[in-house]
Amino acid sequence: QGQWVESGGGLVQPGGSLKLSCAASGIAFEKFSIGWFRQAPGKEREGVAAISTLPDYTYSPDSVKGRFTISRDNAKNLAYLEIHDLIPDDTAVYYCAAAPDPLFGLFERIYDYWGQGTQVTVSS
Repeated sequence: QGQWVESGGGLVQPGGSLKLSCAASGIAFEKFSIGWFRQAPGKEREGVAAISTLPDYTYSPDSVKGRFTISRDNAKNLAYLEIHDLIPDDTAVYYCAAAPDPLFGLFERIYDYWGQGTQVTVSS
């Protein structure tokens, strides 16, 4: 089952940047696709980026494309989500999740493991 722990959230001014991390332990990290999701207050959780077991195969919806970049470092058991040009609507709890290879995408039902989330607040 392993452990999945997000970090890197915080309070950021509009226009700023953040790099969130997702650390995995006790599991074969390289055998899982990683997804990043977020849930804003009063809204449903939505997927914002996914990366397959192949680091160059990624996906982000048009709503965040160009501002959100997902990456992974299999040697370190880490996945990342870089967010640039933050806007107040990016305020949410951000979660990483893991889906067994070859599953890939932003359908929540494919993800077996979830972290506890990290809060991102965008405010001046």
